[in-house]
Amino acid sequence: MMAGLTRLTSGAALDDLVAVLERDGAAIVEDLVGADVLAGLWADLGPCLESGDFSGNWYDGLRTRRVSSLFARTSRLTPVVTHPLYLGAARALMQKPVTMWIGRARQEMVPSIQVSTTQLIQIHKGQGKMPLHRDDALHLRPHPGPTTRVQLMLAMSEFTAANGGTLVIPGSHHWDDERAPKSAEAIPTELPPGGGLIWVGGVYHGGGSNDTDRPRTGLTIALDLGNLRQEENQYLAVPKEKVLAYPEEVRRLLGYDRCPPGLGWVEMNDPDIVLADDATIREAGLVTR
Repeated sequence: MMAGLTRLTSGAALDDLVAVLERDGAAIVEDLVGADVLAGLWADLGPCLESGDFSGNWYDGLRTRRVSSLFARTSRLTPVVTHPLYLGAARALMQKPVTMWIGRARQEMVPSIQVSTTQLIQIHKGQGKMPLHRDDALHLRPHPGPTTRVQLMLAMSEFTAANGGTLVIPGSHHWDDERAPKSAEAIPTELPPGGGLIWVGGVYHGGGSNDTDRPRTGLTIALDLGNLRQEENQYLAVPKEKVLAYPEEVRRLLGYDRCPPGLGWVEMNDPDIVLADDATIREAGLVTR
């Protein structure tokens, strides 16, 4: 077992992070966001945790609280989802040209990427280990193979080995589908508040057990290839007015983008047209509801 996950800072070179993710499948960025970003997210999302119940099933955690639809509950996620290392690594690992022929013309198409799932996860005392799993298994894809998901866990509170810091098996994205994960192979993530764990979809991981008196809270966002179905249906989860509160780059990451060569269009237009003013929508011939 490795001594620990590779630790970087926000000032690290993108190429260095990408190399670690390709090798280990996971890395830590110790200072992903500052105290002001954390405070804003706690102000918006904290009450949702406090008013929510524990998850009602063994997989999600009987002593774990979860809140989804995060882009609908706060407008402060831009510095998280567009962080140069996180978004940069996701683009570098997933947005690779695909060659195809259209008639007699050789084309190279670069897929888009999109927000797939969002959750605030709070693990309380008495919660046991989550089963180790691969998140990209949702798309029933074989392993090993190309990266189709890059995920982030932002530490909203301190992560330790004792309080449920996310367990990760480095290098497990290189395994085939017949090799089962073992708890003894997993390394607990230890992070200060504001730090981030970044990992690829093929890595085995899971929440740890909390044996302390204080809950462990993390905020996770996953980015998937744009030609895959989103795990969390962002079109239904985030109302239009909440989408419009974000800059264009984030709106496109939420799915209001067309994935080359032609997935996601509306009336033959780029789907972000539905976010336009009413006159533009009518001019495009879209059916309004």
